[in-house]
Amino acid sequence: MKNIYSCLVAIFLMGLVFLPMDNVTAGNKDRSGQAGAAELLINPWARSSGWGGVGTSCGQGLEALFTNVAGTGFTKGTDIIFSYTNWLKGSGVNVMAFGLSQKLGQNGGVLTAAVMSMTFGEIQVTTTALPEGAGTFKPNYMNINLAYAKAFSNSIYGGLAVKLITESISDASATALAIDAGIQYVTGEKEQIKFGIALKNVGAPMHFSGDGLSFRGIIPTHDNNNDQFTVEQRSATYELPATLRIGASYDFFIGDMHKITVAGNFNSNSFSKDQFILGLEYSLKYYLQLRAGYTYQSGMFNSNLADRGTVFTGPSAGFTVSVPFNKEKESGLAIDYSYRATNPFQGTHSVGIKLNF
Repeated sequence: MKNIYSCLVAIFLMGLVFLPMDNVTAGNKDRSGQAGAAELLINPWARSSGWGGVGTSCGQGLEALFTNVAGTGFTKGTDIIFSYTNWLKGSGVNVMAFGLSQKLGQNGGVLTAAVMSMTFGEIQVTTTALPEGAGTFKPNYMNINLAYAKAFSNSIYGGLAVKLITESISDASATALAIDAGIQYVTGEKEQIKFGIALKNVGAPMHFSGDGLSFRGIIPTHDNNNDQFTVEQRSATYELPATLRIGASYDFFIGDMHKITVAGNFNSNSFSKDQFILGLEYSLKYYLQLRAGYTYQSGMFNSNLADRGTVFTGPSAGFTVSVPFNKEKESGLAIDYSYRATNPFQGTHSVGIKLNF
C-alpha cells in the first residue's frame, strides 16, 4: 500500500511538471527580452552556483530551492543560510538571500522559507524642469519563497514552492505569484545514481501600477470653472520566465573519505536559449568540496554580445569548507564561495555561510 501511495504522489507531481509544457518547451531566442522578472533566473546561493546550478538531480538541502525544490526534502534537521552575491562586478548590483529549512518530525516533510533581495544603488531622478537631478530613488526586487518537500519513499522525493515576486521603484510597483514543482529519484546500491526534473516560475503575468503611471489634467468648461482629473495609464503585462530543468548525476566513491560527482543538466527556457550544463564536484568527507561547471548555449562563442544572448561565458567554480559539530548528524558550520565568468564585467562572486544542526 505504501508503494502504491508513493507512486500516486509521484505521478501527481509529475503531472504538475508537465501540465504547462506549451509554456516551457519553446527555448525560442526570438522571444528573448519579452519576459519580465528576470531575477527569477538568478541563483543566489553560493554552493549550488559554483558548478553552474547543475544540481537538479543531486542538489540537497536549502540550496536546492533554486535548482529543484524536491532536494530540500533531504534536510535532516535545521538549515540556515545567508548568501551575498556581487552580481556582474562593476555593475553596482548586489543580491542578498536568507533561508531557513526545518524538518517536521521524524517521518515528516521539510518546510523552507527564503527571501532574496536585489539592490541597484541610488538612481538619480531627472525631469524636464530639473534635468540636473531632483533627488534619488532606490529600485528594489524581492522574492519570498515558501516551500514544502517530502520523501515519499526511499527513492522518491517531491516538493512544491510558492513565490511572491515584487518589483518596485519610487512611484510604481509590480507583484505576482509563481509556483515551482520538482521530483528527485535516487537509486543504486549506494544511492549513487540520481535523476531530477523541475518546473520553475509558472505564474500569471505581471504588470506595473502606481502614481508613476498617472497624471493630472484639466477639463476646460464654458464658464471657466475648469475641472481637474487624474488619468491612470495601463502598463503592458509581461510573462514570467518559465523554465523546465532535467538532470542526472552519478557519484564515484573512493574509499570512505573521497567522492567525485559528475552531473549534467538541460534547461529549457521559454523566453531565451536552451542551456546544457556539465558539473564536477570532489568531496573530502564533510570537510571540503571543490566544484566546477560549464554552461553552454547556442551562439555563446560569438564576440557580439547581442548574438550571444548572455554575458556569462560558461565557466563557473567554487568551494565549500566545513567544520563539523557532530559527524554522525552531519551538523556544522560551512563557508561557501562561487565565481561565474562573464564578458563584459568582472564576473559574479558569491559568498555564503551555512549552519546546520
